[in-house]
Amino acid sequence: MNERPPLALVLVSADPVRLRAALAFARAEVALGSEARIFLQGEAAALLRPPISAPQDAAWRAAGEPGLADLLDEALDDGVAISLCQSGLALAGFDASGLDRRIELSGPVAFLAAAGPHIRLLSF
Repeated sequence: MNERPPLALVLVSADPVRLRAALAFARAEVALGSEARIFLQGEAAALLRPPISAPQDAAWRAAGEPGLADLLDEALDDGVAISLCQSGLALAGFDASGLDRRIELSGPVAFLAAAGPHIRLLSF
């Protein structure tokens, strides 16, 4: 059994660079054998409005790395739990129908409850 406590990451701004970093850290945690979850709070929810992209995608692809949408898909495939603030969804002006079904709608209380009492919490 892995001794590492789960990693919970909270993203609070609509900055695709921060989302990329959170996805990278979450995937690294899963690769180490632990659990990771990301919560996009408030304005950060806009980052998941379809079609998902970032201004830096072309540069990342040129460097041999995936664009933001592909990185998100890889994180979900790896088992990273991703949840999105319901209020943030409304603030961003879109509904859940276009979201990947693996992304959950949630709130801070549900996110922290799912993460458990023994977590490492980071904010991006």
